[in-house]
Amino acid sequence: MTGVELIRQYFPGLTQNQVAQFEKLTGLYKEWNDKINVISRKDIDNIYINHVLHSLAIAKVVSFKPGAEVLDVGTGGGFPGIPLAILFPETRFHLVDSIGKKITVVTEIAKALGLKNVKAEQARAEQLKGKYDFVVSRAVTRMKEFYGWVHNKVKPESIHNLDNGILYLKGGDLEEEMGELKRPYSVYNLTDYFREEFFETKKVIYVPL
Repeated sequence: MTGVELIRQYFPGLTQNQVAQFEKLTGLYKEWNDKINVISRKDIDNIYINHVLHSLAIAKVVSFKPGAEVLDVGTGGGFPGIPLAILFPETRFHLVDSIGKKITVVTEIAKALGLKNVKAEQARAEQLKGKYDFVVSRAVTRMKEFYGWVHNKVKPESIHNLDNGILYLKGGDLEEEMGELKRPYSVYNLTDYFREEFFETKKVIYVPL
């Protein structure tokens, strides 16, 4: 099963344009990865499982509404923001990373895909002034520290079935780490959504704010 067939298996309602955008990802990332290393060399051949589908796990927890605003902190090469922006073309995504060359890659890939709903910026989360419905990320730091960066970046009024907050992709045993936070949270095991072995220890952590 090719990468895009895998995505379609789990997200069967994709439009032709979305399928075409997902198909372009592997070529774009291989091309850019040769210039600026944003994905580990051993991972690039598994981009659809380890990066694209992993990013889209957030969409199994909440379906972002048109007009919603989502902040992706520490986006690296554009994960989870780029795959989510393809899946939710009417949701606005702000992708930030402190490393400028990574933002260069994100900007160029978003442009090549024709994504009008992506803004990429070299910045730290603490510097941002905007407010968002959700803050998403892939394990950039321990949750207590991440919460300190973003807890004041979330809009008070929710338009989704989940209250606004953090959706964090993490793996492994998180009991000790989440205990540091001293806040309510929910854990979504990705084995409930995906069959691939890669997802055995992977989770989405949801912290309402």
